[in-house]
Amino acid sequence: MIEVDNLSKTFKIYHHRKGFLGSFVNLFSRKHRVIRAVDSVSFTVQRGEIIGYLGPNGAGKSTTIKMLTGILVPSSGNVTVNGYIPHRQRKENAKHIGVVFGQRSHLWFDLPVQESFELLQHIYRIPQAQYRDNVEMFDELLNLGDFFQTPVRQLSLGQRMRADIAAALLHNPDVLFLDEPTIGLDVVAKARIREFIQKINAEREVTVVLTTHDLDDVEKLCKRVILIDNARLCFDGKLATLRRLLSTERLLTVDYAEVYTDINIPDTHVTFQEGTRVQYRFSPEEISTADLIGAILQKFKIVDISVAEPDIEELIKTVYEDNLTLERKLAKSIPPDTQVN
Repeated sequence: MIEVDNLSKTFKIYHHRKGFLGSFVNLFSRKHRVIRAVDSVSFTVQRGEIIGYLGPNGAGKSTTIKMLTGILVPSSGNVTVNGYIPHRQRKENAKHIGVVFGQRSHLWFDLPVQESFELLQHIYRIPQAQYRDNVEMFDELLNLGDFFQTPVRQLSLGQRMRADIAAALLHNPDVLFLDEPTIGLDVVAKARIREFIQKINAEREVTVVLTTHDLDDVEKLCKRVILIDNARLCFDGKLATLRRLLSTERLLTVDYAEVYTDINIPDTHVTFQEGTRVQYRFSPEEISTADLIGAILQKFKIVDISVAEPDIEELIKTVYEDNLTLERKLAKSIPPDTQVN
């Protein structure tokens, strides 16, 4: 469905030269520097996949999405979406994709949601039966009827996002690009949107490319993730593989029978304490789970105990904050389903 081959995008940032002795700005002479937003990125996406396209701010995620949708022209490399070259076949590509940018709406702010939908019906030339069936289905899954007659500018953020996602799917696209679709939403609104995406993907085989900073979205929706950092793709594989490769530490949570003053255990770090509940971080290379539990049982009375891996957000955050590259961490062990570029 999507083929990206050695895709790059650079931008020139211009600024004026200083004049004689730096005393004034020379308006007739400009210098520029080149910013490489995306650097030689390659990947493919099969029909019906939901992939998470992740990375820190400024990594190149949104720039990639804009090239896939035809908004930006690549500086080099090749990209096709459903057989179309997005920046050369914009109209044809637009007929087969849906796009949602979480911080921007493509609905008309002064019109009710229904009238915005009807305008989109005419723009995409959606047959009346298809339009009616889609609106009924989206209403059932997203409760659009609660605000269908409300002007878009009066909607809450959660309502607007539901309307935007439904609008992006009115014309039955083959690919849906979601750029931060749950940003700023409460837990209930996020859950409703995730369930809707899962249902659309399962029933219609809509291919979904998701960029997000909300790792709960990734955990709930994606089996495969692509990570980009400093404009370069650094991981492409299963979410479970990424977790396994990066997760060198574990979290052990203990509910003690009473409050203890000295709760330190050798080779562990206390990350959380509230009342009788304490959480330890430890590395299995330094102390095994069995030895840690044994040490706790020797010193304290416990009510409950559990062991878990850090969540995926914490793992990726650790890589970025420590200023490590994924290549260094992944080079130690690369399973067959993982590619590192």
